[in-house]
Amino acid sequence: MAQNSKDQSFFTRMAMAVAKASGKPATFAIAVLIVVVWAASGPLFGFGDTWQLVINTGTTIVTFLMVFLIQNTQNRDTEAIQIKLDELIYALEGPNAALLDLEELDEKTLDKIRGTYIKRALEARRKLGCEGAPEREADASRNGG
Repeated sequence: MAQNSKDQSFFTRMAMAVAKASGKPATFAIAVLIVVVWAASGPLFGFGDTWQLVINTGTTIVTFLMVFLIQNTQNRDTEAIQIKLDELIYALEGPNAALLDLEELDEKTLDKIRGTYIKRALEARRKLGCEGAPEREADASRNGG
């Protein structure tokens, strides 16, 4: 059920690709090489302010952008894991195999699937007579809040 990459937003595709690439040993080696080249170039530039500014600016920009990409990936993975857990709890006869690769889906699709499980939980709570705060949370979720 892996979602066609055309159905995913550009940001989702980019975040997934960058997250995958940034976790590879080769990427780490490139980062170390950049730092070594920068440090070795210190004497050439007299260890001046501009020389220091180059590495400071570069690392700040990369860190700033990576925070958002990592958070996007983590949000998607967390929501997918929650939905999978919901399915395991809900299904006594076996989990829904269509949910096996949810981490590959975009946020809109995950929200739609999650809504199904929110409705199931509300119905179960109503049957037990324990309606309350989770229902308000579900209403907020459905209304985009």
